[in-house]
Amino acid sequence: MKSIAELDEIRRKTLEQISLRSNENGLRVIVGMATCGIAAGARPVMKAFMEEISKRKLQNITVFMTGCIGACRLEPIVDIIDSEGNKTTYVKMTAEKAERVVLEHIVNGKVCSELTIGAEESKK
Repeated sequence: MKSIAELDEIRRKTLEQISLRSNENGLRVIVGMATCGIAAGARPVMKAFMEEISKRKLQNITVFMTGCIGACRLEPIVDIIDSEGNKTTYVKMTAEKAERVVLEHIVNGKVCSELTIGAEESKK
């Protein structure tokens, strides 16, 4: 059996995780978690976003998952939508890239252009 202090800590961590997924204001981080995304590594990417945002105690950021985005060859795909509705789509994401996106894009407001769908499509 867990002590009251341990249960309180579990409750606190769970509520933090829920708040990362339910905040409707501010910036949104949307991770493609369809079968193709999961197979390509979307779970560690989503976890990295949630951990970085939590670690940095960032507010007004929603992290949640969506189904198929429609570009399986580019998975894992992450959309970041700011409070004005501007969308940036990151492709072929990894946990390391997610940490970088949190620092550069979310914290400092600088899009990581070379990780976006536009940069990937221009390679063709």
